[in-house]
Amino acid sequence: MQALTAAGWFRLNGMWPARQGIALAFAGGLAADSVLLAAGREHAPAAIIGTLGVWVLLALVLQLRSHAPADERMYGLMATIASAALTIVAAGFLAAAPDAVAAGGAAVAVAALARALPLPGAASAAVALLAAAGAGIAAGAVTGAGTEAVLPALGAGVCALVGLRVASYDYPSRFVHMTAGVALPLTAAAPIVYLLGRALG
Repeated sequence: MQALTAAGWFRLNGMWPARQGIALAFAGGLAADSVLLAAGREHAPAAIIGTLGVWVLLALVLQLRSHAPADERMYGLMATIASAALTIVAAGFLAAAPDAVAAGGAAVAVAALARALPLPGAASAAVALLAAAGAGIAAGAVTGAGTEAVLPALGAGVCALVGLRVASYDYPSRFVHMTAGVALPLTAAAPIVYLLGRALG
């Protein structure tokens, strides 16, 4: 998911190839994963924010070494920082409660499928959110979390719709569909699954 997010975000912004930026963003995600696993779930915010701060500095150094025009360097810097931030924040799934991850993942999958139905815009979004809530109820029944799983599932459903909307910006690109279109709904849901999942313990 983190690799697809890193690559898809650069292509979504019209920057391809951008091997250094993609590699840097993906390395940030791996570093956040490693730090979080080493520090423990209770130190997740510090691990993610600390890794993000280091990677912002690395992105600045990378762009300062570039010989491209100033406007292009600034654009590349913003794309690199945004890609790294999304990839690093996706590590929140490792810190979230397992029950919340199950509910959130199911909600994102069901919401994405429901959004693809041939319905008017508002009706499609409403059906997707209802489907996400239903997925949360089902996941809660399986994991034992009960109806409390609806909250992270509904939040994940909203984030999935946002991620799908962002990924649709470059609609004709098959590469974007297979990278950002798949990963962004999940990546966008990571923070809300972590925060709302804390209520599940």
